[in-house]
Amino acid sequence: MAAREEAVSVEFALAAGSDNYCVFGNPVAHSQSPRIHAEFARQTRQNMHYSAVLVPEHRFAQAVCRFRELGGRGANVTLPFKQEAWGLCTERQPRAQISGAVNTLWFGEGGAIFGDNTDGVGLVRDITVNRGLELHGADLLVLGAGGAARGVIPALIEASPRRLVIANRTPGRALELAAEFGPSFPVTGCGFEALEGQCFDAIINATSASLHGEVPPLPEGVVRAAGWCYDLMYAREPTAFLRWAAGRGIAPCVDGLGMLVEQAAESFRIWRGVRPQTRPIIDLLRSRAA
Repeated sequence: MAAREEAVSVEFALAAGSDNYCVFGNPVAHSQSPRIHAEFARQTRQNMHYSAVLVPEHRFAQAVCRFRELGGRGANVTLPFKQEAWGLCTERQPRAQISGAVNTLWFGEGGAIFGDNTDGVGLVRDITVNRGLELHGADLLVLGAGGAARGVIPALIEASPRRLVIANRTPGRALELAAEFGPSFPVTGCGFEALEGQCFDAIINATSASLHGEVPPLPEGVVRAAGWCYDLMYAREPTAFLRWAAGRGIAPCVDGLGMLVEQAAESFRIWRGVRPQTRPIIDLLRSRAA
């Protein structure tokens, strides 16, 4: 039976006799993570409980510490707390250290908080394994220079594209982010207007604009005829960005549901030591959204 406890203006739902995990965010009611991890636990026969925790602004650190005090084993972190989670960790995995954002936490002795970022590996696995698309040697365009882009760029670089361009409405932010990764790899940053005359094998949308019906001002011909588009966001209907791509004959056009499941599977592996099968969960979520 679930036990409920309130602390630092945060409400937790804990299950006695199970290992407790959660996702912290604001907003978080829409999160698919509890459903995904419940399916993972069923599939792998793990005794665990996973809940969504709404965290008020400026209460993230207190919420994490309180969850640990209550016996929590680990947590996922979603917007807007990924960069704050990075700062809270006492030890970070290399990919999290590079990205400057953390989406997976687990706890150790002496108050240790470990952090990792599974967003990038989830994206790359969905693109290359689930979709059979090529990143190696590709010309990639990433839209956006915020936390979502920061979290996936290290994994994209590791996949060895030919070049990677970050485009953002504010060019300075794209230039700054590119400079963080650029010394060891040809990453460049620019504003959207600088894309005129350039052509890419794939565009990865790391902005949330398309959920609000908006698409960055991209020039015609920015994607090659055999190219593809990927939106990190997902919704019941195709996002505005994917509608834009489909309207120009680009295929495939892929949303971020597969990435969501794949990054969750990597978090689950870190916590439980077993990697669940993801295809059945992706298919299940798509069927329920249909």
